[in-house]
Amino acid sequence: MVLIFIDQSERKIKKTSFEAITYGVKLAAQLNTTAAGLVLGQTDDDLSSLGKYGLTKIQQVDDAALNDMDAQVYTTVIAEAFRNAGADTLVMSANLTGKAIAPRLSVRLKAGLVTGAVSLPDTGNGFVVKKAVFSGKAFAHVAVQTPQRIVTVSPNAIRAESGSGEAQVEKITVAVPAAKVKVESRDVLKGEVSLADAEIVVSGGRGLKGPENWGMIEELAKLLHGATACSRPVADAHWRPHHEHVGQTGGAIAPNLYIAVGISGAIQHLAGVNRSKTIVVINKDPEAPFFKAADYGIVGDAFEVMPKIIEAVKKLKQ
Repeated sequence: MVLIFIDQSERKIKKTSFEAITYGVKLAAQLNTTAAGLVLGQTDDDLSSLGKYGLTKIQQVDDAALNDMDAQVYTTVIAEAFRNAGADTLVMSANLTGKAIAPRLSVRLKAGLVTGAVSLPDTGNGFVVKKAVFSGKAFAHVAVQTPQRIVTVSPNAIRAESGSGEAQVEKITVAVPAAKVKVESRDVLKGEVSLADAEIVVSGGRGLKGPENWGMIEELAKLLHGATACSRPVADAHWRPHHEHVGQTGGAIAPNLYIAVGISGAIQHLAGVNRSKTIVVINKDPEAPFFKAADYGIVGDAFEVMPKIIEAVKKLKQ
């Protein structure tokens, strides 16, 4: 059996979980076995509706103590649920939750682990998983030889595929250990598209000259229903909040479209965005390194180019 961990936050299923479900269901079909979902904690979403992604069965540990992710607690609960289900493969997203608990589960279950898978495994001769390495500069094919295995799926690498159907939701009982971490307070960004989930990201660099010029970045992102991001120098200068910093020392993202405005494209920045499916670069310096990685490039002053792009998008949306 393939057990798929369905991650939730603030009682809502995360977008990356839909991708993990699609991956897990397809993998189960490839292995000629069954697939089941696993949800920890309480959620406001209708879990049975996840059947439209191909699941027929979902197990839920309906315990309020699991509403907040605690890596040690989640590891214990998922490991027990995995064993009880008689599963041999665990699939989860390679998001912050997956990065925190997958290595722990690998040790607990004595299971081979491949993080950041970008395609379904080759099961023709063993179990070989393709993943990006060296900050996305190359790919590795990792053979898993243990009886149990864990695969985390790189966000946006697999498109979630939905159709119709309902899943049967089964409440299961698993001993939940006491958490060693207590959440005292929580600051949640409201009304914004999460960088981790965004399919379109508009990002700015030092070429914008100051925080007062960020309005055009925010306006284009809003028009495209995307998220905003920035380069490290911008975050270090406190022009933008640090949670928007993408790059080797910031967040690593893989949107369908990444628009870089006034960013030179140093190798440290590229390491965080080079898994983007399409990269558009706007820079007045024709020698900017980013143009070598771009799918489309505009050599021009951002203060002249961006208003024209914004106006064009507005006309298309009329």
